[in-house]
Amino acid sequence: VMSPTSYLAALPRDMCFHTKLYHFIRLKRFCQLFLRIKIILFFSLTIARGKTLCYNLNMISLSKYSGLRICVAVSGGRDSMALLHFMHVHADEYGIELSALNCDHKIRGEASARDSAFVRDWCKAHKIPLLFFEWKSELRKTEADARLWRLKCYIAATSDNPSHVGVDGAAIYSENGKWRGVDAVATAHHLNDNAETVLFNLARGSALSGMEGITDFEFPAEGDKQLNVIHPFVSVSREEIDNYVDENNIPFVEDETNSTDDYTRNRLRHNVLPELEKAVPGAAKAIYRFSRLAAEDEEYFEKLIKERKIVKRTRTGFEIAHCKEKVVFKRAVINTLAGNNVKDYTSEHAQKLYELQFAEHGKKFEFLGFTAFKEHGKIAICDTHLLNDERQGVPFGEHAALGSHFWKDIFINVSDGAELEENILAFEAAAQDDDRIPKKFKTLKFDFDEIPETAVIRSMKEGDKFTKFGGGTKSLGDFFTDRKIPVRLRKQIPLIADGNEILAVGGVEISDKIKITDNTKNTLYLICADYTAE
Repeated sequence: VMSPTSYLAALPRDMCFHTKLYHFIRLKRFCQLFLRIKIILFFSLTIARGKTLCYNLNMISLSKYSGLRICVAVSGGRDSMALLHFMHVHADEYGIELSALNCDHKIRGEASARDSAFVRDWCKAHKIPLLFFEWKSELRKTEADARLWRLKCYIAATSDNPSHVGVDGAAIYSENGKWRGVDAVATAHHLNDNAETVLFNLARGSALSGMEGITDFEFPAEGDKQLNVIHPFVSVSREEIDNYVDENNIPFVEDETNSTDDYTRNRLRHNVLPELEKAVPGAAKAIYRFSRLAAEDEEYFEKLIKERKIVKRTRTGFEIAHCKEKVVFKRAVINTLAGNNVKDYTSEHAQKLYELQFAEHGKKFEFLGFTAFKEHGKIAICDTHLLNDERQGVPFGEHAALGSHFWKDIFINVSDGAELEENILAFEAAAQDDDRIPKKFKTLKFDFDEIPETAVIRSMKEGDKFTKFGGGTKSLGDFFTDRKIPVRLRKQIPLIADGNEILAVGGVEISDKIKITDNTKNTLYLICADYTAE
């Protein structure tokens, strides 16, 4: 096989020019005929296989998703139906196992039920397995609530048993009535959506991390699984999607809320972005290129933050290690807040946290329902309500008799000493899968007979006093200060108390009043988190 030009060069040199030209024209016509036959065979085989003919074949490449089990999140609207159609047509080409996901949050009443029925019928006609969720709660629902609920539905889709992942109202529509779980959920966010996101974040004073726009991301799912949320259309414009839908006669439903200016994004979509495109043609594509550069920068800084171990998750929140490099520290803060689904944070919050590093020890900064403390070598950030949470106490004898491991969500175990080391090893192993179980333990032994029947397990209260091991009584607050126990932890530490008399500070020290003596007959062990290691 050779090109017409190569074929012409291969002809004998003594052949006259007209003869060569004749051979060249014949070969060129043969190549054109061969190409036409190839095109006809392609379309014939496509139709024979029951596939829909797909225009705009080069709109995007799905090569990076080859071999994955992908579930398309479908509302029934223009964009999601275009994505589902495109993925359906190209699934075999890229070895993709395709399915669909539809979430009816019931905020739009009968309209959303109609849209879900449309999606169900289309998937059935095209033999695409569908996972359907219906939010049956009668409580008032906001857009923020709906977003969080959809994320839970996406997580459930990764499991082969979605109804057991904590989301009610799951139904499976497939030929065998089973669901295989997925590697990724694909949403139909496109180039214009990306531009709206960047402009919205810019207007709110976001840091550079907000300029990433819409990117693929991972989220912890069931067990050791990861939910991958992907956006195959993020580089495709609104106009290209509209043309694709028209050329392929793809049916869709209209969401009437998209045409109103009741939401900020709709105002950007209908008023700001069109005017920007008029003033600067190709603005949305330019914003997309800029957002990819910002995403590359953020990827580098995220890797740097992990390598330096700047962020540490704790039982009460998280810690940011001191870092004089402002750009690194602020990114660590913003990435941590975003990763914990915190909304409405700004670069100003990150700046104040950076400045807190250089304040006096014990200084704090309150923001967005969190309280940040300046501690030695770090900024500790915790949920403010945990600082003032008054947990109801439980009788100590009852807790010990039941062999319970938790008081509320705080780990506290009372043991008679049998197989103590084996039990602690078991606790350490369980800590890998249960955030409530600490990574480090401290075991205190005490004289059980010295514990009054009226003793309870509770948290710190005003007026508490403590007789230190070895003697000397002072307020519990002063004892914590002497032992350098952070303020943020004090309400989290389980106490054994009789009235205002503290008999044991879990994970720290027992009172001199319950210490082991020569007369002790009944020794027990108090196993808690080691709060002195914080």
